[in-house]
Amino acid sequence: MVMETTASTLVRWIPLLPLSGALFLGFFSSVVRRSFSRGLLVSVSCLGVLASFAVCCLAFSELLGMEQKSRVLVDSVYSWIGVGLGNELFTADLAFRFDALSGVMCLVVTGVGLLVFAYSAVFMEANRREDGGPQRFYCYMLLFVAAMLFLVLGDNLVVLFLGWEAVGLASALLISFWYGERFTASAGTKAFLVNRIGDFGLMLGLLLLFWSLADAGVPGTSFRVIESGFPIIADQSLALPGGLSLALPELIGFCFLLAACAKSAQLPLQLWLADSMVGPTPASALIHASTMVTAGIYLFCRFSFLYEAAPLASSTVAWIGAVTALAAAMAASVQVDVKRLLAYSTMSQLGFIFVAVGCGAFGVAMFHLVTHSFVKALLLLGVGAVSLSLDQEQDLQRMGGLRGRLVWTHVVLLIGVLGMAGVPPLSGFFSKGEILVAAFVAEGVPHHRWLYGAVLFAAGVTAFYSFRMLFMIFYGRSRVPMSFRGTFDDPSIWLMWPMFVLAFLTVVAGVLNPSQFWGDMISVESSDSLSNFLAGSITTGQTLPAERNVQWSLIGYSTVALLLGLALAYLLYLRFPKAPKAISRAMPTFQRGLVAFFNLDELPRWLVERPLLGFSKRVLAEGVERRLIDGVLVTGTALGVRGLADGVLRHLQNGLTQTYLFFVLVGTLVVLASLLR
Repeated sequence: MVMETTASTLVRWIPLLPLSGALFLGFFSSVVRRSFSRGLLVSVSCLGVLASFAVCCLAFSELLGMEQKSRVLVDSVYSWIGVGLGNELFTADLAFRFDALSGVMCLVVTGVGLLVFAYSAVFMEANRREDGGPQRFYCYMLLFVAAMLFLVLGDNLVVLFLGWEAVGLASALLISFWYGERFTASAGTKAFLVNRIGDFGLMLGLLLLFWSLADAGVPGTSFRVIESGFPIIADQSLALPGGLSLALPELIGFCFLLAACAKSAQLPLQLWLADSMVGPTPASALIHASTMVTAGIYLFCRFSFLYEAAPLASSTVAWIGAVTALAAAMAASVQVDVKRLLAYSTMSQLGFIFVAVGCGAFGVAMFHLVTHSFVKALLLLGVGAVSLSLDQEQDLQRMGGLRGRLVWTHVVLLIGVLGMAGVPPLSGFFSKGEILVAAFVAEGVPHHRWLYGAVLFAAGVTAFYSFRMLFMIFYGRSRVPMSFRGTFDDPSIWLMWPMFVLAFLTVVAGVLNPSQFWGDMISVESSDSLSNFLAGSITTGQTLPAERNVQWSLIGYSTVALLLGLALAYLLYLRFPKAPKAISRAMPTFQRGLVAFFNLDELPRWLVERPLLGFSKRVLAEGVERRLIDGVLVTGTALGVRGLADGVLRHLQNGLTQTYLFFVLVGTLVVLASLLR
């Protein structure tokens, strides 16, 4: 639905305020070479995000006061690109669009970002290192927030692509922030290169969309022009080899899927996310909760009208999400590094959101994106506090029994785990439950009941690895090394208060969008508040069933999956804590195979890296370079010239006058013959 727009000069300040802070710190850090005090750094960074959040709240309140058909604020800063003449003039402005979708995203980015920045003020002070560079850290963090805001606020394809690229750059800088460690540089490079694959998909999709609209007489890059002109090209097809054809929306949808898989770490482009945990914990929280990984979901929702016309691409999105949700959940279940466990958890939860998108439940996808942002930020900041108390320890096998010492940290992490597992009445119960319902009724997706089964099993595994992490950190026998005992306690209140806020949001965020099933129980006519609010910016998509018996059955299935995951974690890590090691000793090959199988990073190595290295070594290096280039072209040419000189030319230079006169005579005859022709 194309909506009326309202001009505004307020929206530009949402991304420009954090960007100004990043440029200020970057200029004085790299050009002037002047260092600021910790207080000034924290003030500049936190105030930049706080001011952006405040402006976002003002714009959001203005949006709420409008009628739904006109809930769009457009802030055109200046005409950036202009080509053509007269009626053929084409322009692309540096313009920002604040509607329901971008407004929700901005609140999440700036709100969660503000809490992460407040946490960073204490966390980074306790992590002083030679390669730390606090001024550089806050510059990168502000750049990251500004880039994400450019992405979600862009009113046209050009600004969206600018933000998309800047987010990838900022994430690579933060992942490799601690450059003193060898692995961090390669992790940042991996993230950057993998996302270049996705960037190619996004660029190709945007160019196809623009080209097809321009060819149909609707040239433009703004979302208003694209959405209004899309019905013209919705029925177009492209010819493929072999007499086949593919609908244009399907092809563009697959291009955007490639882009989203890279940014949101879905199979087969997930291999960068686990390694991204080598960066500082606040940076990891920002990447996993509200910025980088949510970019792919935003792309889907912004082009929801396109995916509504591309059932094949939508079904592929759903199945990729289901497979990733299950595989990443299984991978998280065998991790001992707590941050890598949460990285695989992020992949899995984003897989759930992909399922919602593929089933057409875009409002449900945004609902789970919001609740997951709170939960994942809470979990990452919580394990960061635990790690800080244990002198940067991240190995679950070196923890245990910490509940009595880290009392408040245990409370907030318990709330985070309950939210992640989907325990009622926390927010995760409502958002994940709606995804399960969406998968169950998605008749447009092939084999949708199998899709539902995969997601349901992934939900049970989510409960298992969530409680496994909680039990291994806080319960049972202490496995903390003797050198740490008696030297740790709960962090200061300055580090804890952002986690308290996130814990509160994790508990209450479920009221944002409970399905009508729950609304009917409390006599609320329209309880899908978030979906209704977003209806003007995204397609309404799928309608969930009204049959109460079906709903109760699905709730029962998900509850059983939750209880089974909890029971298995309790039995293996509390009731019989020696069982996991006993199983490993009894079946070492099986255990190693299990870990290797669920190490998702190895899959691309086996499928791509090793065949490519083998081809490069045996064919390119051995065959082409050594034998063809060196052997034939270089050495062969040299031997040929030497043989010619030694066998022929040497005999011509014999020092005999009659030989030279003979060649002069022959040359003269050749010249005369050519002149007489």
